[in-house]
Amino acid sequence: MKIKVRIPGTCGELVQGRIKGKNSHITCPVEILSSVSVQLTGFYGQIECRPDKVKTRQAVRRTLELLGHTSTGVKVSISSQIPVGKGMASSTADIVGGCLATAKALGESVTPRMIADIAISIEPTDGIMYEGIVCFDHLGGEIIRSLGDPPPIDILVVDPGGNIDTLRFNSKREVSAAIHRKNEDFILEALNLVEEGIKKRDIQLVGKGATLSALSNQEILYKRELADIISISASLGGIGVNVAHSGTVIGILLPPDFSEIQLLKKRIKERCGNHMLFYQTRLIGGGKY
Repeated sequence: MKIKVRIPGTCGELVQGRIKGKNSHITCPVEILSSVSVQLTGFYGQIECRPDKVKTRQAVRRTLELLGHTSTGVKVSISSQIPVGKGMASSTADIVGGCLATAKALGESVTPRMIADIAISIEPTDGIMYEGIVCFDHLGGEIIRSLGDPPPIDILVVDPGGNIDTLRFNSKREVSAAIHRKNEDFILEALNLVEEGIKKRDIQLVGKGATLSALSNQEILYKRELADIISISASLGGIGVNVAHSGTVIGILLPPDFSEIQLLKKRIKERCGNHMLFYQTRLIGGGKY
């Protein structure tokens, strides 16, 4: 029997930084999904998986080891809508899907914390294995706290091109840690605004906090289009922006009744260039779908 699970990608993070020595980010899961299927086979201990999905293969093997099924053979299939190398959690979604589908195929279960431990042993990871919106330590794999269900926010993901290797980016932690220490007050304010916004379902507060975090991250990973996109989106009724703090994409946070999406795209292309790509989506909770 083939087991399939669907896991959301992200539009970066709503907030990311370092507070009181702890790495923190607030997840931004979006309705752009990775579908991962796992089927048990008769091939002793073999894992069949696409050669470019090394991290997923590692996650499946570690799940088998954790659950005591190292002799079991599995076939893994992945069909993903999530762009790679943009800061949209493409590999994390595949890893989470691989863990969940493998466990389910075996008739076993794994907790979000178990999945987080497996994921963090492979690479810095997003907290999308947890339901809802969470504050998560992407380097330690620890959930700091659950913030609740996502408020109604549509997102226009803007991709200016290029890609970033997450492992290579995170190897420069000492430089980013010094900047995070300098900006800690701004990050704490951003985190408090987004937390309050989610609790009260006040999307304006979420947008304000996300924008503050995006601007604070410019010293770590500069996005030359950010100021223009903030200005354009605000002029048309956007509630704020967020970014992939270790990726390329910028998210424009919009009220669910926003009706100027084509004009928004047009003005961004006029100001930032015709090479800009867009993905229309919405904020959702983490977990499986």
